[in-house]
Amino acid sequence: METDQAGVLREKEMGSGKKYPNTLGLWGWIGGGRWGLERYLYILHRITGIGIFIYFILHVFVTFSRVYGKEVWESWMGFLHAPYFAAGEFMVFAAFSFHAFNGIRLVLIELGFAVGKAEEPIYPYTSSISKQRPVMIIAMIITAILVAAGGVDFLGLMN
Repeated sequence: METDQAGVLREKEMGSGKKYPNTLGLWGWIGGGRWGLERYLYILHRITGIGIFIYFILHVFVTFSRVYGKEVWESWMGFLHAPYFAAGEFMVFAAFSFHAFNGIRLVLIELGFAVGKAEEPIYPYTSSISKQRPVMIIAMIITAILVAAGGVDFLGLMN
């Protein structure tokens, strides 16, 4: 043991200290923790965030092609009006809807509005899931209604 400048005893970092290898890789980013419904929503939130970011990059690329003239722009627009791109647009819309409302839920939890009052940790410990679950249900119902309404529009059932 050594003492640092503040006089606190510390183990040597290189010699006798335990090292934990960071070998989880992508699984450490996705997995970990208990696997409740909230954890799956968190994973889906990350996946939709990556998908929206990829869509944003492609959108900027296609929009930038306008600089090269009307012919290039129209060739891209003709390619992007294929039927399978309508399904892709709907998936982007659904991902954005989920990401937005789940993000609002996560912000409410992070700021403490959906967690409840702080309590002294006395066994048996209480969980804040009972306070978070209604917020999650409301957010997912709003998302489902929005995706269903958008699906009607994307599928052209309104015409």
